[in-house]
Amino acid sequence: MGTRVLQCFLLLFLLLQLRGASAGSLHSPGLSECFQVNGADYRGHQNHTGPRGAGRPCLFWDQTQQHSYSSASDPHGRWGLGAHNFCRNPDGDVQPWCYVDETEEGIYWRYCDIPTCHMPGYLGCFVDSGAPPALSGPSGTSTKLTVQVCLRFCRMKGYQLAGVEAGYACFCGSESDLARGRLAPATDCDQICFGHPGQLCGGDGRLGIYEVSVGSCQGNWTAPQGVIYSPDFPDEYGPDRNCSWALGPPGAALELTFRLFELADPRDRLELRDAVSGNLLGAFDGARPPPPGPLRLRAAALLLTFRSDARGHAQGFALTYRGLQDAAEDPAPSKGSAQTTAASPDGANVSCSPRPGAPQAAMGGAVCWLREKGPWRWVLPGDRGEAGLCGTVSPEGWPCPAPPGTPKLRVLPRATGP
Repeated sequence: MGTRVLQCFLLLFLLLQLRGASAGSLHSPGLSECFQVNGADYRGHQNHTGPRGAGRPCLFWDQTQQHSYSSASDPHGRWGLGAHNFCRNPDGDVQPWCYVDETEEGIYWRYCDIPTCHMPGYLGCFVDSGAPPALSGPSGTSTKLTVQVCLRFCRMKGYQLAGVEAGYACFCGSESDLARGRLAPATDCDQICFGHPGQLCGGDGRLGIYEVSVGSCQGNWTAPQGVIYSPDFPDEYGPDRNCSWALGPPGAALELTFRLFELADPRDRLELRDAVSGNLLGAFDGARPPPPGPLRLRAAALLLTFRSDARGHAQGFALTYRGLQDAAEDPAPSKGSAQTTAASPDGANVSCSPRPGAPQAAMGGAVCWLREKGPWRWVLPGDRGEAGLCGTVSPEGWPCPAPPGTPKLRVLPRATGP
């Protein structure tokens, strides 16, 4: 009886969501190389301070030991530094940058203008002459302005767009405003948000415009592909969040890819359920992150729910989705990874990933390996008590504990057998 009630509730929720306005305009994730507002996750190959080879050439990161950041200061690749000269953002600045040959004025680094490094939902930098304003809705100012503060303000006012300007001003508007807007160079939106040193809030006479669906706590997503962000993104999500998103693009199945995933602890949890049957298809939390690579689900519609506890706050997640026409299509595991298993009864989704060239473990099966935040490096736990068979429930089993005092480590099971 309880299962049938849950199924009816989920189906009713999906139908009600489908009557609302679709937040499908975040439908071009494939065009973006960044899913964080400051491009800290950029791993592209631009190596000049201007787009398409313009600007000054970047220095190689393994030749910048005289500066604060070099490949030597990033031995595990967490920041994406190495024997290359691609733009990166290792210090959480407002956008990717690189070192350049020092000028006579003493300038030794510059920002990179990367057209493909703007998170989906950011529509661009626009001219705001003030007469008439670029966005014609309500406005306000705040000495604690962040991108999400402005997005939340305009969502509450019922507008589609939010624009940040001069570091402290917020404007709301609609798509009709955008139709008559004039784009400005991306580098004109260079003012740091008064409320967050790692975010940009427009510029002088320049609006950085976003869709208000970014970081919303609920929504209906029906476009063929798109992006879903955790609540309050690009700010950290807050405590006691309880959010749901209905996902129903055209097609018979779905493919999800997590571009970012950082939850505070095991009590902050994201669940994926079949929107029709109510079956749990996957569950991830601060100790059990999703597997790398695409996750294909044999469901035409999903209900995603996220809950954080009273203490929870972290960067959150960004996931891209796309509808698949053929539900019978076999998921193709990413190179070097085994197929993701179905969720276990307690909601733990076990991912076993082989390490190329690694010897088989004497215990066979799989052991748990620590995976560091960022471009991760596999590390064998130092004690047998930290390892166990993949997905088993035992003193050495799932979930695998991190060594005491080890900061910001995530744990994944890792296959070592054939």
